[in-house]
Amino acid sequence: MADFQISKASAFVQSALDARAVKQDMISSNIANVDTPGYRPRDLSFENMLKTESDKAFSGSNSKKLEMAKTNGSHLSPIDDESNNKSTVFFRDGHMARNDGNSVDIDVESSEMAKNSTMYQALISAYKKDTMIFSSVIDASKSSQ
Repeated sequence: MADFQISKASAFVQSALDARAVKQDMISSNIANVDTPGYRPRDLSFENMLKTESDKAFSGSNSKKLEMAKTNGSHLSPIDDESNNKSTVFFRDGHMARNDGNSVDIDVESSEMAKNSTMYQALISAYKKDTMIFSSVIDASKSSQ
């Protein structure tokens, strides 16, 4: 089956939705471990990955990466290390730990969950709007036949 891409934005939006779903799971894990001694809340940073995906989708090959010249057929190909194209998991510190060493702040986690949910819903709306354009064209072509 062929991989059909509706628009340049669809792959980007799907990557962003995947990242938001992973972040939601991480926030849920933090809330679930609110009473676990020594637990430190984790967070996910995927803005660099989305920036790279956005640049790839919308600006073509406007890369700042220096390509290696291959002057002989027996030269090895370079390893494509896209280390900035990955999400980064980190510990969210800065909150006072309780006596048991747990530093989960339920207020922070609740606000992060609300912010993440809002961003997820905005991405869903953008994706629906993007696909509605093509649906209307298909519907119009069906009615003209």
